[in-house]
Order: sequence, then C-alpha cells, then structure tokens
Amino acid sequence: MNRIYGAAGGFFLFFAGAAAMQISPPAGLTRTDLSRHDLSIEGREVIQTRVDFAPGAVAPWHSHPGEEVIYVPEGTLEFQLQGEKPVLLEAGNVLFVPAGKLHMARNPGTARGVELATYIVEKGKPLLIRANVSPSQ
Repeated sequence: MNRIYGAAGGFFLFFAGAAAMQISPPAGLTRTDLSRHDLSIEGREVIQTRVDFAPGAVAPWHSHPGEEVIYVPEGTLEFQLQGEKPVLLEAGNVLFVPAGKLHMARNPGTARGVELATYIVEKGKPLLIRANVSPSQ
C-alpha cells in the first residue's frame, strides 16, 4: 500500500508511468491505495483508494484523467464540483465526478471523515492534477 497525502509525511506523490514528482501534501489527509488493475478497455485502469480527512482538512481543487466514484463510509465530507453548489455527504452517500471536472473536498466536522474513491482513468497519466488557482464558483 502506498501512503499518499500523508499528514505526517514529508511528500506527496503523483505517479505518471515510472516517473514520480514530489510536492507538499495537504495537511490532515492520508491516502491509502487499496487496488489497481487494468481494465478490459484498452488504455484504462481502475484504482481504488481510501482517503482519511482529519477535522478541517481540505483536498484543494484538482481533477483526474477519468471518472471518480466517491463513497463515504464514515463521517461527513463536503464536496464541490466546479460551477456547482457544495454537497454534504454523510456515511452511506455517494457522488460521481466526471472526467476532468475540477473539484475539491473538505471535512467540515469535528470527527474523521473517510472517502472511498474508485477511479476509472487513463493509464500512464498522473492520477491527480492540482488546479493552479481556485476556480470561480
């Protein structure tokens, strides 16, 4: 299991083929890659990860090179997709994020929030692409 977004770690990795680039992690997030498999659709793979959000933690604006299906098994998390109003997801709720759609997430609560993210993405591209600026709402 790879730890990404490590709250206590000193780096954040995005993987693009064999190359890895280091940038600072968002505070309060811990990401654990659970599964990664090629799909029967050429050039696509599925990646499943768990992201733990400490109270107040924010995953800043970013996108993915494919679709993301989010399930919240624990806590409460707020998600915002560019051009849409924020949505509050509680344990048992799901959200679909279209390919390339800028979005952000945060834990507005006082307890840990957990996201189970399933990505159906293009192989060989960085899984997470941070936005350079916050998009206008």
